[in-house]
Amino acid sequence: MTIQSDDVEHLISDPDHKARLVGTATAPVLSASALTLTDGEFQLFVTDPARVDTKLMRYRTRMTSDEGKVYFLDGYKSVHNEPGFDIWSDTTTLFTTVYDGPNMDGPVVGKGILWIHTKDLQHQITTIQATSTANLGERLATLARFGRYFNGQLFDVYGGIFARPTIFNPDAAPRKKRPLRVGAPEVHFFKTEDNVQLRLTRYQGGGKGPVILAHGLGVSSLAFATDLIETNMLEYLYAHGYDVWLLDYRSSIELPYATTQYTADDVAVYDWPAAVKTVLEVTGAATVQAVVHCYGAMTFNMAMLAGLQGVRSAVCSQVGSHLSVIPANRIKAGLHLDAFLSSLGVKSLTMYTDAHDSWLDKLYNDALKLYPVVYEDPCNSDVCHRITFLYAPLYRHSQLNELTHENLHELFGVASISNFEHLGVMTRAGKVVNHKGEDVYLPHVDRMKIPIAFIHGTDNQTWLPESTKTTYNLLCEKNGAELYSRYLIPHYGHIDCIFGKDAHRDVYPLILKHLDAT
Repeated sequence: MTIQSDDVEHLISDPDHKARLVGTATAPVLSASALTLTDGEFQLFVTDPARVDTKLMRYRTRMTSDEGKVYFLDGYKSVHNEPGFDIWSDTTTLFTTVYDGPNMDGPVVGKGILWIHTKDLQHQITTIQATSTANLGERLATLARFGRYFNGQLFDVYGGIFARPTIFNPDAAPRKKRPLRVGAPEVHFFKTEDNVQLRLTRYQGGGKGPVILAHGLGVSSLAFATDLIETNMLEYLYAHGYDVWLLDYRSSIELPYATTQYTADDVAVYDWPAAVKTVLEVTGAATVQAVVHCYGAMTFNMAMLAGLQGVRSAVCSQVGSHLSVIPANRIKAGLHLDAFLSSLGVKSLTMYTDAHDSWLDKLYNDALKLYPVVYEDPCNSDVCHRITFLYAPLYRHSQLNELTHENLHELFGVASISNFEHLGVMTRAGKVVNHKGEDVYLPHVDRMKIPIAFIHGTDNQTWLPESTKTTYNLLCEKNGAELYSRYLIPHYGHIDCIFGKDAHRDVYPLILKHLDAT
């Protein structure tokens, strides 16, 4: 089927959301040759009068055989109005009823369910076109407008135009993405014991693995899969034969839980066990490997110390079970600024910059320029300044390409204040503790008796290299030095080890070395 609308704005704003439907249908039971679809009508996300908080995608058309026999197809997809999750299965499942005759007054010939496979949906997304546009910019803007309305998640997963609205900058200009050098993904939603629904996205590059990739705080799994660099970690591991699983846990800015009040304990106790269990059940593997970064590494360490099973080896990027921070962050932690903000009613902190330039936003941006951070290169990006203010200098500017620096709004977003509170507690303790400050994790260091490689940028100003050094030394002392390794990456900071322009040459080979060995 081809869906056609003469006016995107009308398609989106009109309550009936109608468009034309043309094409063919193959149904051997009805006709040996393809049936021609005529007088077809499509409706996009209309309200279901029979169910609360439910939208319908409706397909109605006549079907005529070469012999002149006429049937009528009535089909619908039922989309529950819930944030993010059900949209995947809902928009790929079509319930159909076929009537004998030109309308629904005739007898029912049959009913059925049509499922769209992942690869077919991937192709479908690439066929969306904006016509009657004056230039490329207008064409991209039109596709972005439709993409924002339809569902950013589908556009994000399958590429094409990155047009989803972000908490970070909803008015950011759309851009054309390069296609990733991977096959079609499988999306697996799963629930934790505390009833939080999370996401795993699988890219099966071969028989190695499975390997789980876990992001940090205020970002998402896109950090491993961004097209902003020449080769991302997903593409690198995929090309080397790995079954890669991108984990979006409750801190992911792609999920609705990023602004809710939870702590690192919740990620460690609930998210990690559920994620590992899901991967093992789907793949049938006995164990998994993990590549974990920053908050993902910290919570992974906590999960292992809490008794996480099913992980045979790991690569920890930038942090382990101990925390050593730059003086500015130590001062923040010492002054309990996180608790102070929480007492004022602040629920979340964001890198969002107000596209409408309110006076308050301008004042904020100007104040951030005075924040005492020395860059090796001048930077005038308000987005970049906010990232530094909320966390620390997360990267060496010299390790980013211009495209990444210009589009940081795609990669960063919001984080709840409760996470900063817990980070403050752990920073003051110098190690992983629960949100009450109790030393419940490190007494069980024997539970981390698996091969682990630590990777740390020598110029990391978020978590100083002493963080992984202390953990490495403790593990070697308690569990045996033969299990552990540690690599310092010269001239790298924090997250540039993940999406730096040359990370595929300077960092990824070290990760691959450990994964291949274990």
